[in-house]
Amino acid sequence: MNELILHHYPQSPFAEKARLMLGLKGLSWHSVLIPPVMPKPDLIALTGGYRRTPVLQIGADIYCDTALIAHRLEREKAVPALFPEGQEAVAAALAQFGDQVLFQNSIAINFQPHALEARFTGLPPEVVKGFVRDRKALFEGGSASRPEPEVALAQWPVLMGRLETQLDRNGEYLLGDEPSIADLAWYHPLWFMAANAAVSILLDDYPNIRAWMARVNDFGAGASVRMEPEEAIRIAHDATPEDLPEHGFVSTRGLTLGQAVTVQAVDYGCDPVAGSLVHEEQDEVVIAREDERAGLVHVHFPRLGYRVDAA
Repeated sequence: MNELILHHYPQSPFAEKARLMLGLKGLSWHSVLIPPVMPKPDLIALTGGYRRTPVLQIGADIYCDTALIAHRLEREKAVPALFPEGQEAVAAALAQFGDQVLFQNSIAINFQPHALEARFTGLPPEVVKGFVRDRKALFEGGSASRPEPEVALAQWPVLMGRLETQLDRNGEYLLGDEPSIADLAWYHPLWFMAANAAVSILLDDYPNIRAWMARVNDFGAGASVRMEPEEAIRIAHDATPEDLPEHGFVSTRGLTLGQAVTVQAVDYGCDPVAGSLVHEEQDEVVIAREDERAGLVHVHFPRLGYRVDAA
């Protein structure tokens, strides 16, 4: 089975980035909803411990991190390109800035007490406290640095002013007249901001940004059909992972194929995933792992932003 299965939840900024990738490429996919906070037993059955949202599943292959998901979707459908020819490095660098700097500033602003209250209006206080505890644990032990709210508020007009000017002078998208991964990575933190009435006013003074956001939103999310988590796990169990390239193994740590390793993010969500190293190349690390529910799966990680250690 080669269906695209996205494990996500509606309010996740990075899940919105992934949904827009699918929409831009006009792809059909299955939607598996996961909890926004731990525990996530069905997701962990597939990933082995990776808990960040979203995760892309294709049969028994599990792709972690939207940076890698973007490259996998390029293989699925090359046009329109997320990484335009001749602008691959620029697109990737801009996307990384959006995913890290812009995202962390947006989160800092949205995690102010009045903004959290507005986002969780009507929900019991224990739900809000549970969400805050979960996100605090998510960022423990990693290198990611979220600015204090007052710092983020001071920096926000600088970031928005630069984007407003760029869009005014350089076409409808960040790299000109055609969209790229950079647009999706800059959009999702602003989408998160716009969805919160307590802070959405911080986008009001930027007409070019608002028009650009409308254009990106128009990509939609492709055609999706709901799937239950149990069905996704069954599909993984019954499938065989894709064949891996027989060449290109480039270990930067002196590791060997078949060696027991752990892979973990270095910025946040640093839960290690254990398995056997089955492939490592310039941009990607793949480990094999067995789960009593999901069977044999290959879990794929980007090399950038992750570390691989001998178990």
